[in-house]
Amino acid sequence: MSEAELVLRSTRVITPDGSRPAAVAVADGRITAVLPYDAETPSGARLEDLGDHVLLPGLVDTHVHVNDPGRTHWEGFWTATRAAAAGGITTLVDMPLNSLPPTTTVDHLRTKREVAADKAHIDVGFWGGALPDNVKDLRPLHDSGVFGFKAFLSPSGVEEFPHLDQDGLARSLAEIAGFGGLLIVHAEDPHHLDAAPQQGGPRYADFLASRPRDAEDTAIAALVAQARRLDARVHVLHLSSSDALPLIAEAKREGVRITVETCPHYLTLTAEEVPDGASEFKCCPPIREAANQDLLWQALADGTIDCVVTDHSPSTADLKTDDFATAWGGISGLQLSLAAVWTEARRRGHGLEDVVRWMSTRTAALVGLDRKGAIEPGRDADFAVLAPDETFTVDPGALQHRNRVTAYAGKTLYGVVKSTWLRGERVVVDGEFTEPKGQLLTRTP
Repeated sequence: MSEAELVLRSTRVITPDGSRPAAVAVADGRITAVLPYDAETPSGARLEDLGDHVLLPGLVDTHVHVNDPGRTHWEGFWTATRAAAAGGITTLVDMPLNSLPPTTTVDHLRTKREVAADKAHIDVGFWGGALPDNVKDLRPLHDSGVFGFKAFLSPSGVEEFPHLDQDGLARSLAEIAGFGGLLIVHAEDPHHLDAAPQQGGPRYADFLASRPRDAEDTAIAALVAQARRLDARVHVLHLSSSDALPLIAEAKREGVRITVETCPHYLTLTAEEVPDGASEFKCCPPIREAANQDLLWQALADGTIDCVVTDHSPSTADLKTDDFATAWGGISGLQLSLAAVWTEARRRGHGLEDVVRWMSTRTAALVGLDRKGAIEPGRDADFAVLAPDETFTVDPGALQHRNRVTAYAGKTLYGVVKSTWLRGERVVVDGEFTEPKGQLLTRTP
């Protein structure tokens, strides 16, 4: 056996070549070998026999609103990273908005990193923001290690992060393409939103009508056109409209450098089940109908949609009013994302290998984290240990999120995370946490 300080053995290890019994050797925080299940444990190495629990690569969630500093009462690095670790996530990338200040200058990035440094239970990276007036800041942020740049094409919901119009999108994207960066985009067209009926009130049907699919479709079409013109790399955030899928598939066939994510709530919740007044289900773009959901799953299966991330966007409970027009729009899902997706994936005939590809391997690849996202030699020894056939009923009071408001309350989900490991060290087991061990990550040049 190769050099090892630790060996984790399981009858089911999810590797890039599939699921198999294996022994995973770890030294200095890295995977040194993936060996046969019955390989002899070397002298001096500690053996962790996981039995029939599944050993997965730790999940990589590239879409998380931690809101720290400035709105730490909404979430925060301490609570967000604990919730992530409890759910099998070992790396997250923090969105640039909802914190004060937003991550739109190098100074603001420095502030964010200082706040996160001693609070991260898992590894944390950062997105920068692209605003109408900060084109000059994009290259310095890139050089400082952000993983890319977030932009809105419609109002963001917070005044300190204004959206880009089409001219602003062209300017920012040209700058980012010039240094080989990545632009990630909230793609809803403001003109279509303005033209939609805006009734307000507690009826979910009225809220759904206020965020029509064509707002997404039009914005994505404009983004594709800009990416094609500039040969720029772009990523569509939180896709909810299945009507955009043919356009995206065609763009990919043409060689447009576009990737796409969707979220657990679009894959597991449906408009038909949202009670009136239940704004814990509110997000933008919205949770749509069951038939739309079926097409999102099909697009995941055929690769039109690349990956699944949470878009964890919490707030205090008082902002989740029963008026969908004024309630804060965001789903809290960090701790439950693996279980939610796995529950629906298994019902639809997908395996854990698929879930790992969508939620770990491809998300790591999106941001260039070549040491994350797979169980193979040379990668970080980041793992989740999962009992895939065990169930639990979601109790909001048992969540690690700072504000325990969840659209999944009362749902019975498959997949219990038994422990989570970061660079070969267990950071949570059966709900008990170590002191923070996370590192702050930067983009690899």
